[in-house]
Amino acid sequence: MLELHNVTKCFGDRRALDDVTITLAPGALTGFVGSNGAGKTTTMRIIMGLLEPDSGYVTWDGSPLTTEQRRTFGYMPEERGLYPKQPVREQLIYFGRLHSMTSAQAARRADHLLETFDLADRGTTRIEQLSLGNQQRVQIAVALMHHPEALILDEPFSGLDPEAVDAMGILVRTCAESGVPVLFSSHQLDLVERLCDQIVVISAGKVVAAGTAEKLRAGRDPVIRLDAPNIGDRLQGAEGIEVKKVTTGSVLFTPKQAGAGEALLRRTLMQSEVSHFGEVILPLSEIYKEMVS
Repeated sequence: MLELHNVTKCFGDRRALDDVTITLAPGALTGFVGSNGAGKTTTMRIIMGLLEPDSGYVTWDGSPLTTEQRRTFGYMPEERGLYPKQPVREQLIYFGRLHSMTSAQAARRADHLLETFDLADRGTTRIEQLSLGNQQRVQIAVALMHHPEALILDEPFSGLDPEAVDAMGILVRTCAESGVPVLFSSHQLDLVERLCDQIVVISAGKVVAAGTAEKLRAGRDPVIRLDAPNIGDRLQGAEGIEVKKVTTGSVLFTPKQAGAGEALLRRTLMQSEVSHFGEVILPLSEIYKEMVS
């Protein structure tokens, strides 16, 4: 169990993190979402010991996180840290050796990861000769070389093509299912919703929501979609609803009074056919916009 307790961090007059508390459970995949500058990278750097919090602390299984324990973590930083002129396989083995693996162990692990990331034919290629997407794959492979106890990934899906995104999603899910707590940041909210057991939303240094996608949706006013010809022309005088979006043939609205949605449906049926009427499950991207607005 990896936990941040009431962590605050300032840079001059700017409060980058404000009383941040997050729990990363074993075997759980946690998506960390927020706009640029919201505090995601600062949080990850504090977990990895690259920054010290001004107040608050980080624990591992209930005890203060130590340098030795951090060395067992896999970390993919925002700024990539590969050696551009070193061949891929040689580089993976080098990082494995830094984690006290034997040469044989590091070679076997490197070959396995190269196969997993569809890079088996690039083992002797220098990093600088790879596409940006393949460089990204190598960077993630480095983070996985030593079978990490926890995995902290800053924008791991950035620059990957859809096929690589799918492969990476399977890989991080497999890591989580082995009992490893995984935290990754991403701006791809549809991907976060699809992959994650828990989602943490941070805005201006504060955690504004945390939980499953279903929990984040809970308690919000329902949004209903009604499809009918020229529905946009029929909303004049409709009472008890808040229109979210309207086109010629469809309207999204939230009922603000009991029975207001059904009243609009009956009114519309008197004038035209209705092809759809029902509640809409909002995507995480829409919920996120409401939380940080």
